[in-house]
Amino acid sequence: MSLAPVALFAWRRPDHLKKVLESLVANPEASSTDVIAFCDGARDESQIAGTESVASLLAGFDGFRSLRIVRREANLGLARNIVSGVTEIVNQHGRAIVLEDDLVVSPGFLGWMNRGLDLYADSPEVASIHGYWYPVPGQVPDSFFLRGTDCWGWATWKRAWDRFDGDGQTLLDELVRRHQEWTFDCDGAFPYMDMLRDQIRGRNDSWAIRWHASAFLAGMVTLFPGRSLVENIGTDGSGTNHTSTDTRYATTIALVPPPLIPQPPVENRQARRVLADYHARGMGRNSWLRRIRTTMRSFLSKADSP
Repeated sequence: MSLAPVALFAWRRPDHLKKVLESLVANPEASSTDVIAFCDGARDESQIAGTESVASLLAGFDGFRSLRIVRREANLGLARNIVSGVTEIVNQHGRAIVLEDDLVVSPGFLGWMNRGLDLYADSPEVASIHGYWYPVPGQVPDSFFLRGTDCWGWATWKRAWDRFDGDGQTLLDELVRRHQEWTFDCDGAFPYMDMLRDQIRGRNDSWAIRWHASAFLAGMVTLFPGRSLVENIGTDGSGTNHTSTDTRYATTIALVPPPLIPQPPVENRQARRVLADYHARGMGRNSWLRRIRTTMRSFLSKADSP
């Protein structure tokens, strides 16, 4: 099994980052893994201390085959830092495992990601391998595919990342043209379309919604574990896109990854239903209103089509 490099993105949260590094180095593959840490710069003087603490923590941390620090001279923002960093690594190495500074991982995380990367390296339908799975009450297989991508601990290849389209308006227009609003919104249960519109309007700095839309429109799928190998500790209000406390996605990570058995790269309908139901319950009444609104938009756009 070849080991992919880890692209680690950090900003000004040394306490979060320390937990991520400690969890990552607990993986048996860590000592044979190269880590490239992309540290974004401070927006203003009040953030300099935090960014310096992050750089110092990384400089003194051992346990990987190598740890290279890339310090941004200015603040690029979350999206630009990640897009440019992932592009650099996949162009150099052909593949990458991607983590942010608030994603604590299981000791089985690197093994799962690398096995998935090897197994589906030559499957053009597969966009990525994912490590997080939602705390859903419904049963899902040990591993399965869903259309599109996700962003909490993932890995990809250059061939897939080359499909990334950074133009949110182009992606939105194509989703509407294809009448895919309902499907893209996880059967109307989650506001992905609204997230994409907000990105276009500058209301969020999301690379992830554009990555998801790019793969979704390309008909590509992502491999998920039936038990989460990632815990997001950044939903405490400290992050760029999580500015308030949110416990909906809290999960207990599995110490041992599920078995990874080869399967056709086709979306698992059972897992999709389970996820849609989970989102609908989590969003409450707003989810049902959104489903009605999305259905009407889709119907009207079809009616307007020649």
